[in-house]
Amino acid sequence: MKKLQPPRDLIEALGEAYELLLENVLKKAKQSGVAMHKIMAAVRGDTVAVHKLSDEEAIKLEAYMQRDLVDAAQYLDKTGNTLEEWLGFDAALIKREFWEYFAEAADQTTIELNQLTRQAQDAGYHSGELVGLGTLVCDQCGEKMHFHKPARIPSCPKCNHEHFHRQRFE
Repeated sequence: MKKLQPPRDLIEALGEAYELLLENVLKKAKQSGVAMHKIMAAVRGDTVAVHKLSDEEAIKLEAYMQRDLVDAAQYLDKTGNTLEEWLGFDAALIKREFWEYFAEAADQTTIELNQLTRQAQDAGYHSGELVGLGTLVCDQCGEKMHFHKPARIPSCPKCNHEHFHRQRFE
């Protein structure tokens, strides 16, 4: 008798795809010497095929990753602080390989920051979207939510608001 597969958890699939996309973008950027944001769409196709994402899901995934990397790069550039301070929690809570990829991508993005700054002008965070990792703060009540791996942003657990910004340590 054939076992029925449980329904696909879209957020879990997007989280896994986020990690794979980040890894593939870094590898391709190192090999080609091309800026990460310029090769992301090309690499996205491989990630989409592995995780069976729709075109719309893939475009959102790319936008979420770019938003996270630009935000981290801007923080590093403006404050001179560490990436762990940007997170707002101990990096030991994050899967080691993913943290290494994210840290390397954030460093690379810092180098590319001037080109990416225009894209990040309105980079807000909203419930229902995917965030890579870090600490988000509710725009309405200030409640903090910590993300140790890629996950869907829920409504604020305190006030149900749906708009957030990244916690800053300045």
